[in-house]
Amino acid sequence: MAADHAPTATEYIKHHLGHLSNAHQNSVVDFSIINYDTIFWSVLMGVIGLFVMYLAARKATSGVPTRFQAAVEMLVEMVDDQSKSIIHGNRTFIAPLALTVFVWVALMNCLDFIPVDFLPRVFAWTGLGAEYGDPLYHHRILPTADLNGALGMALGVFALMLYYGIKIKGIGGWLHELFAAPFGIWMAPANVLLNIIEYAAKTISLAMRLFGNMYAGELVFMLIALLGGMATAFGFIGHVIAGSIWAIFHILIVFLQAFIFMMLTLVYLGQAHEGH
Repeated sequence: MAADHAPTATEYIKHHLGHLSNAHQNSVVDFSIINYDTIFWSVLMGVIGLFVMYLAARKATSGVPTRFQAAVEMLVEMVDDQSKSIIHGNRTFIAPLALTVFVWVALMNCLDFIPVDFLPRVFAWTGLGAEYGDPLYHHRILPTADLNGALGMALGVFALMLYYGIKIKGIGGWLHELFAAPFGIWMAPANVLLNIIEYAAKTISLAMRLFGNMYAGELVFMLIALLGGMATAFGFIGHVIAGSIWAIFHILIVFLQAFIFMMLTLVYLGQAHEGH
């Protein structure tokens, strides 16, 4: 049902935080639903990232590089240097994985620079999101501000931690470490509990760090957008100035969070290569 009045600040924010999902109600933490917008934009950014890397590899030359090739080479060298300093062993898969993680998360984070009202206006104009109940009335573009998406990536890193822990140490060595480290085999119950907590803490903190920073940044953009709705000179000027300043500052957050997620992935996989 269409609203017969201008939305309040609370209604405006709640609308923009709603997901296109298989449920009528959305919450910050609800793993029983599927957020189709998160899946769509995550996959799209992954495809774009792979396409950009493909273009860079296809057009790479041994002569004087183009600006695009030079930028990609700098990024690859940066990631490779970080993986060398953390992973002592075969990095055939891990270094490209770290590069993929950085590019993918950075592209998803960059979606936060699209004005918060742009897609809702487009959907309303097409008739797909003008009123409550329309297919795209609720649509959220930022996958990393959805805990389901951030935790999904963190669970992928958790699976890799288990994989490399078993691959490097063998199933017997990994189980021995699980039961014997760090207090010795005679403290096996405490060791198992401590190691499970460690795995859980790494996974949850990895997801929450990315989610928390991007969710907060998204909320700030929404609050700044509300300034533009004030029919005063202060509202317009405040909207432009605050929006510009926060957008510039948010560039640092976007790439910093992608770098931190990549570095923690490397650190956790590096720990899986080593014993206690």
